[in-house]
Amino acid sequence: MKFIGTNELREAYLKFFESKDHLRLESFPLVPKNDKSLLLINAGMAPLKPYFTGLQEPPRKRITTCQKCIRTGDIENVGKTSRHGTFFEMLGNFSFGDYFKEEIIPWSWEFITETLQIPKDKLYVTIYLEDDEAFDIWCKKTDVDPNRIFRLGKEDNFWEIGVGPCGPCTEIHFDRGEGVITNVDDFVKASDEDRVVEFWNLVFTQFDKDEEGNYNRLANPNIDTGMGLERIATIMQGVDNIFEIDTVKNILNKVAELSNVKYGENPSKDVSLRIITDHVKSVTMLISDGVQPSNEGRGYVLRRLLRRAARHGRLLGIKGLFLTEIVESVVANYGDAYPALKENKEYIEKIVSLEEERFNETIDSGMVILNDYIEEMKASNEDVLKGEKAFKLYDTYGFPIELTEEILEEKGLKVDHEAFKKEMEEQRQRARSARGESSYMGSDESPINKIDASINTEFVGYTNVEVNSNIVILANDNDFVSELSKGEKGYIVTEKTPFYAEMGGQVGDKGTIKTSTGEAYVYDTKKNVGGKTIHYVKVNEGTIKVNDEATLKIDLIRRSYIAKNHTATHMLHEALKQVVGKHVNQAGSYVDDERLRFDFAHFKALTEEEIQKLEDLVNVKIMEVFNVDTDLMTLDEAKESGAMALFDDKYGDKVRVVSVGEFSKELCGGTHVNNAGEIGLFKIISEAGVAAGIRRIEAVTGINAIKYLEDKQRLLKEACTALKCGEKDVVKKIVAQGAEIKEKEKEITELKSKLASGVEDEILTSVREIKGVKVASYGVEGIDGNALRDLGDKVRNKLSSGVVILFSNVGGKVNLIAMSTKDVLDKGVHCGKIIKEVASIVGGGGGGRPDMAQAGGKNPENIKTAVEKAYEVVDSLVK
Repeated sequence: MKFIGTNELREAYLKFFESKDHLRLESFPLVPKNDKSLLLINAGMAPLKPYFTGLQEPPRKRITTCQKCIRTGDIENVGKTSRHGTFFEMLGNFSFGDYFKEEIIPWSWEFITETLQIPKDKLYVTIYLEDDEAFDIWCKKTDVDPNRIFRLGKEDNFWEIGVGPCGPCTEIHFDRGEGVITNVDDFVKASDEDRVVEFWNLVFTQFDKDEEGNYNRLANPNIDTGMGLERIATIMQGVDNIFEIDTVKNILNKVAELSNVKYGENPSKDVSLRIITDHVKSVTMLISDGVQPSNEGRGYVLRRLLRRAARHGRLLGIKGLFLTEIVESVVANYGDAYPALKENKEYIEKIVSLEEERFNETIDSGMVILNDYIEEMKASNEDVLKGEKAFKLYDTYGFPIELTEEILEEKGLKVDHEAFKKEMEEQRQRARSARGESSYMGSDESPINKIDASINTEFVGYTNVEVNSNIVILANDNDFVSELSKGEKGYIVTEKTPFYAEMGGQVGDKGTIKTSTGEAYVYDTKKNVGGKTIHYVKVNEGTIKVNDEATLKIDLIRRSYIAKNHTATHMLHEALKQVVGKHVNQAGSYVDDERLRFDFAHFKALTEEEIQKLEDLVNVKIMEVFNVDTDLMTLDEAKESGAMALFDDKYGDKVRVVSVGEFSKELCGGTHVNNAGEIGLFKIISEAGVAAGIRRIEAVTGINAIKYLEDKQRLLKEACTALKCGEKDVVKKIVAQGAEIKEKEKEITELKSKLASGVEDEILTSVREIKGVKVASYGVEGIDGNALRDLGDKVRNKLSSGVVILFSNVGGKVNLIAMSTKDVLDKGVHCGKIIKEVASIVGGGGGGRPDMAQAGGKNPENIKTAVEKAYEVVDSLVK
């Protein structure tokens, strides 16, 4: 067979189906849009689900894609087998009620045997046991040998997930072996032994399975096909391992070069080479699609992959940071297919570098703790690490639980997962309580997410603030209803609306909906999972009925404040690129009527000078009173015009471009002012980091900016009154008082030290000799941590040989310290272990080195007990 490269294969497939009148769509981002059931896109059809379920109208009834996918369910097998990977590409062609078996079966055969020129004597076909229709089409519309078609049962050739759309499928297989397979039993055996490899699955969605298990024929059956690009590449390139296809092998070779390891010579090192290759590929794709490392959700998936790759680099002996060099290879091999990789290369590399650097800072200290845990487990003949200890590694040292598990597994140990999950859930509950979160109003099962795709609401809010329209749907949280009465909350869908639904970082409009029989307050406007505009309402007067004509009116003053903030956000984005650098990309935004929030990619805090330049630039452009214009154009035209687009967003055939004079041009569906001068004033109120490589600016505009400055002016006057000085002298006065306070604190510290030195002789009277080791354990009052350490040093020096344990009650808190001379360490003295034991008595925790350790506690009433316990602990340690 002719060798075909992976990139050429991808293009050949998409071009083939374009020739069959399919619309080629770019890969959707890995982050699902409006699908809370998925953490990440894991199949070719996943982002097209709204089209299959009827929630949205597809842009065309025939679509073809090459979809980026991430699956981590089998991550422990990645690197150990020839076929497991976390990132893969799925080639697919889809029909939404258009063509069916009669078309796709001969098309698939044409592509395989004519475009790819795979020998027919290397191909086998499987069909569902009862699918005579598919068998007849294969035999009549292709020249496949009927003896090469095998019938299999539901487990192999019928696609279904519970109730809902389902149907039989036909699969196409490649035979890597010699000789002809003549019966189904031999075929199944060859498949189990990986001689025969399935590479294309054609799913015929023709039934709707109901709750009783009945299969009802769909009026408009669909086609959903999937062919793994990596798998077909192994066939076309004559290899049996996804890590040896051209694009992936190029990346693996880079890893081998950096580690100075030759691939294929050492099985365990080969595993590490493959893990790094796969994981960095996934990491690069995830960051390019807007995912940030974190300890939750998809950010946790990213962090886990990145840190696992970093650890395997260490196992290969790679010193220092190296992952960005692998990223460079990923971009080189995939950048033509996914241009966003090239556009965001610098950003991706910086995020990877920062995260790898963080991990390197914590892994050594974390490994010390984990090794201590392992030693403790061995000493007590335990093989399960306690969940709370695994959680500490996760929470304090950034060890993904899977990394801890992997390290333990190498030593024949495991983790108490249930206890770990309990700790995680308790932390989440604490976080939720701190944020004051409430539940999401529109769950997937809510009636508002089951609205028929044929129902559409025309948005007229760019030019109208009030409109008359018919109410087409009323619902509450449980069901669709015919009316909503006074005091009831619910949801309204109309034929037209001036209400902007929350989208693109802009909050939804508020306002009123009035009919002849009632009035409802619209307290929010959002899109449902199918993209329909939903008015969230509470009925204030009378009754609102379905099919009634209504007057919809937005809160215009609130909308005007939102518009000011949204246009200012665009201007800030452009200002950041001019002041900070072209690498700055939007990573998120939030715009309401009070303020704006803008997240952007940057790798250090902005200086005061940069913040001032941003403010000045935006305000100068506001005063130039540029017109704000909107234009509809194709995406290509928008890009050619220089309009900024978010790399993780998906756009339709026509896009809306918002221009602020010649200063800013950006793709946006939100509401804006007509002229930049309407913004009035722009003021940045904060700048801070929110994630690795992500900064956040918060700002206010117009009347809110004036109020902010008035508040600052009032605070300044109050400070002047308190400090008894004029405005110009405030800073000077604060600095002077700060210096005076520092001097007083120094005097207090010296007095405490003198006080501590006065009790040295008292402490020495507490010395006991235990198995030839002098031990002083004593409680004092009012001596803080630093002074307590100085006191411990002095007592230890006077002992010449021995150990001193001191406790101090300072304002209801306990400070503890243990210090020993070097000579007693060989006798078993370990200050870290002593402190660990006695700290628990005073309600604290801590540890440290064998010769010095410290801790804190919250129960000073137990100091006396802890003092005595210290002698017992030393007695148990000394040999």
